[in-house]
Amino acid sequence: MLIELLTMGGLGVISSVGLGFAAKKFHVERDPRIEKIDDVLPHAQCGACGYPGCKPFATAVVAGEAPLTGCTVGGAATSKLVAGVMGIELDSGGSEERLVAKIICKGGCEETSKKFTYDGVYDCTAATLVAGGDKSCSFACIGLGTCVAVCPFPGSISMDNNMLPEINDDYCTGCGICAIACPKDVIEMWPVSKKVIVACASQDKGSATKKNCTVGCVACDQCVKACPYEAITMENNLAKIHYDKCINCGLCIPSCPTDTISDFLLVRPKAVIYETCTGCLMCKKVCPVNAIEGESKQIHIVDKDRCIGCYICADICPVDGALEMVTVERFDQVMAELAPRLKLVNSSK
Repeated sequence: MLIELLTMGGLGVISSVGLGFAAKKFHVERDPRIEKIDDVLPHAQCGACGYPGCKPFATAVVAGEAPLTGCTVGGAATSKLVAGVMGIELDSGGSEERLVAKIICKGGCEETSKKFTYDGVYDCTAATLVAGGDKSCSFACIGLGTCVAVCPFPGSISMDNNMLPEINDDYCTGCGICAIACPKDVIEMWPVSKKVIVACASQDKGSATKKNCTVGCVACDQCVKACPYEAITMENNLAKIHYDKCINCGLCIPSCPTDTISDFLLVRPKAVIYETCTGCLMCKKVCPVNAIEGESKQIHIVDKDRCIGCYICADICPVDGALEMVTVERFDQVMAELAPRLKLVNSSK
């Protein structure tokens, strides 16, 4: 028995020495920058960067195989930290605005008709495999919540009572995983400041879209004509907003006969004009809704109920500080303070 124990113990010692020698002989130095980059990453382990986790992404960055800006969840701040570890200064030019997911479809259960009743796996991709889905519009959101299931950030996406996804901009990190998972491509990544969206993906002709969905784009061209910034074009029977030109003025929204355009700017500002106004008439001439009143060389007044907060007057006003976009509460406060003086000033001119 003693011999067996000594033999086993000797083998153990020899194996340990051998393993220690092999570990030292074949040891590969790990670049310390990998750990440093991993430390500054958000550790969401979402895979939006194209790698299975934060550590593999950090390894790829150090190897020169992944971009410094590859972590969409961390955004510009994280990219700057990663670049700092790598000893590289990122170009500050260009937009660093955070992206969020937007649903470009408003065709839920109430707006679209059904081709048949789907009774299968509760998954959008699976449902799409059955004749392209159960909705009469082949471009419409399936509504089974696959985007919610794949989202790694709780609270970012939820399904409403009309079986349509809702995005919470405060929680959405812009990782894009939901957009990749959507079999109908009705999720797009938009800059968080852009609040006016054409919520339709149909490329059918207007007559077909109108038949299939009550809120689909019918390619009527009215929004294109209404936009003063040429930010909307018609492409494949569908209105497309170019967010590099769009200023969220919202003029396209009332022009749409099918309520296809969504306005996520829930509270629009109001224009208010101060005593420094020279009465040049420029704001009055460009106001698309005739919300500004006043004569030449007189202080102008904004009709709060008509003003839609489009910023067009603010952009054209030549006098610094004469016109400002404010909240409704601030508008009322300013007008209450200015009202007596405005009457005196205008009556004396």
